[in-house]
Amino acid sequence: MGWRNALEEARNWKPVFVAIYGSLVIGILVSSFYVFSAIYSPNSSPFLSSFSSLSHEAANHSEPTKTTVNTVKTVGTPMPMPEKPTLGGVGVRPIWEAPSRTKKMPPLKSFRLTKELVQQRVKDNVVIVTFGNYAFMDFILTWVKHLTDLNLSNILVGAMDTKLLEALYWKGIPVFDMGSHMSTIDVGWGSPTFHKMGREKVILIDAILPYGFELLMCDTDMVWLKNPLPYLARYPGADVLTSSDSVVPTVSDDSLDNWQQVGAAYNIGIFHWRPTDSAKKLAKEWKEILLADDKIWDQNGFNDLVRRQLGPSVDKESGLVYSYDGNLKLGILPASIFCSGHTYFVQAMYQQLRLEPYAVHTTFQYAGTDGKRHRLREGMFFFDPPEYYDAPGGFLSFKPSIPKSLLLEGQHSIESHFALVNYQMRQIRTALAIASVLNRTLVMPPLWCRLDRLWFSHPGVLEGSMTRQPFICPLDHVFEVNMMLKELPEEYGPGINIREYSFFDNPLMPQQVKDSWLEVHLCEEGAEDCHASNDTSRPGVLRFPKHSNEETLKTIFSSFKDVKVIQFSSMHAFMGFTDKTREEKFRRRMKRYVGIWCCVMDHTPGHIYYDMYWDEKPDWKPIPPQKPEDDHPPL
Repeated sequence: MGWRNALEEARNWKPVFVAIYGSLVIGILVSSFYVFSAIYSPNSSPFLSSFSSLSHEAANHSEPTKTTVNTVKTVGTPMPMPEKPTLGGVGVRPIWEAPSRTKKMPPLKSFRLTKELVQQRVKDNVVIVTFGNYAFMDFILTWVKHLTDLNLSNILVGAMDTKLLEALYWKGIPVFDMGSHMSTIDVGWGSPTFHKMGREKVILIDAILPYGFELLMCDTDMVWLKNPLPYLARYPGADVLTSSDSVVPTVSDDSLDNWQQVGAAYNIGIFHWRPTDSAKKLAKEWKEILLADDKIWDQNGFNDLVRRQLGPSVDKESGLVYSYDGNLKLGILPASIFCSGHTYFVQAMYQQLRLEPYAVHTTFQYAGTDGKRHRLREGMFFFDPPEYYDAPGGFLSFKPSIPKSLLLEGQHSIESHFALVNYQMRQIRTALAIASVLNRTLVMPPLWCRLDRLWFSHPGVLEGSMTRQPFICPLDHVFEVNMMLKELPEEYGPGINIREYSFFDNPLMPQQVKDSWLEVHLCEEGAEDCHASNDTSRPGVLRFPKHSNEETLKTIFSSFKDVKVIQFSSMHAFMGFTDKTREEKFRRRMKRYVGIWCCVMDHTPGHIYYDMYWDEKPDWKPIPPQKPEDDHPPL
């Protein structure tokens, strides 16, 4: 008799029997549940156990650096989970959760930009977007990593070439195809292709705003240090919030900059758009003027439009200003906490004002893409692979020594600036020579400057800025970082790898490198216990004669080739190369390593060349070229 009939009969029986039959039926149901559970348990069923094992094995064949997908942590064997629903090529899986390598990549058309694709990533109606080509892959991964470390997942990356799109897809980064068919190499600032990239940005903004989402658009050469969304939400009336190139603080707190005091360009590397009619109108006209004239730089076009009408203030409190057509409400993000390369790396404005920075954009630097990357490394913001922190051959460093008089005394002038920099440059030249002899990577020391470097005439430090003198200046203020990292022809001798001055302070530094350290204390030859020997005076410490030659360095330190870091107490260790051909090649290389100081006021040309071998020229002085034929790097 079925359980339905049993219940029907029970209605006609005496009440006492109803309880008995009810208990019996419930017992049958519970027993059935346990029987079916036992039958279909993965621990009991050979079929399901095999399926679970195969799924787990397939997941383990993914790239070793990726997070295993389609599994959850449970007690015992991981259970296979159904694939998360996807829409198009991007999908809604968590960022960094890579797709299974057992599957094919979706077709390119599924990565097209659509409202539905953007909707997958939007949170609180906001999407954070950057874009680039394959040459900026490491910048993009760094950009994404900073945002995910801030628990932000409403991220999208536009790929300008298929190589980048595929690479990001397999790393679990939400990506869409911009259809740009861009070159995969670094195009260089100011090139025609660079300007094409700028137009792609404007086209992208114009395409996304009609979807109805707020858009935080970013360049790839910037990083987020603090969640900006609560800050942006403080200004719900703003149509556009933009960063700027201002180097002078207009406020001392975290409020918007005073629009009446910001004379510098508005920088389109960081800006936030709301999908208002005014913002959409601005984006459309901006796109149209750029597509009509390929000679207009995208940032200049933006500035021309929004400054077409500027003022009055929207109200007394917000800091917003009417701009563009008189209806668009614009806000200028404070340069102290939405930092440029100057307000962060030179002025440390946020630090002096006791504020927390939200972002760092690598503007105001002088060595192209390599310089941007090095700036982020100096700030310990760049995410390099593990091998960057454990280079073959090990590392070399030294403790720089700077007399107080050069650093702190006297007026800050061109002469005192060059005296300070030249003194350090000579030590760095010797360190580069030793690194070359020992085939080690040189960890650069912090570089002190008295004067700022800019592209235009200035009095040494910009009036109104918060630049302190002296200050630790970025390496690209003095050295041609791009040239130091470039592979040069054989006539320049073997390459010399470098690392940033903050290298050993980076939390990503592995412990095995920190623990493998040799201190080299230089001593006067002939003094007690000072001779060329590989015997350490105590564990981790070696006394070594000053002014040793190339062969002595090679012989002694060959015994320490397994030591990760060799640190010299000073740079009086090397008297020169024994091989004169190698020395000549090294000299050629060094002459390519230094740049210029710019710019002298009231003089054309307004730059002065740094000279790595200034100390060999008794009549050397820090003056700009006096004749056109003298305007060349030092010979």
